[in-house]
Amino acid sequence: METLKQLTKKYIQKFPQENSAFEVLDFLKIDGCYLRENLDGHFTASAWVLSPDKNMVLMTHHKKLEMWLQLGGHADGEEDLLKVALCEAIEESGIQKIKILSNEIFDLDIHEIPLYKDQPAHKHYDIRFLFETDPKNKIIISDESYDVAWIPLEKVTKFNSEDSIHRMVKKTLAIKNKIS
Repeated sequence: METLKQLTKKYIQKFPQENSAFEVLDFLKIDGCYLRENLDGHFTASAWVLSPDKNMVLMTHHKKLEMWLQLGGHADGEEDLLKVALCEAIEESGIQKIKILSNEIFDLDIHEIPLYKDQPAHKHYDIRFLFETDPKNKIIISDESYDVAWIPLEKVTKFNSEDSIHRMVKKTLAIKNKIS
């Protein structure tokens, strides 16, 4: 298993224009960077789950953040973020058969999480991996979500217009173009 440092260095080679990857390397030097108790920030892992034809993305309408997002969650001390992303995807969708499409980082993003109840505002260093599953699989909605749904790729940015979502859609389109 490659370390997050090794995976991030590979990611930088593929996407040198994405400055947040360099920030991830710096953040890795901080004690407790994988723990949510680190209130300055911590690592999270996400699953960009595609249909086999790459035309749809499985997304969740997150209760706490009240927005549509890819599936994912806190590392909680686990350094294998691919494992975290897969576990979160299964937990948040109820789908047991989710295939890992790559062990490499698909995308990464650093974003501010606003103040919520007793938790101060902090940063998420979100490492995203690419997965696939059949849209015919039964979805179960967890308590963390209002909804979980398959969104057509061309409509994803209408559900969430953040830059990182646009970037993942573009990366997905590049994958689709390679295989067609």
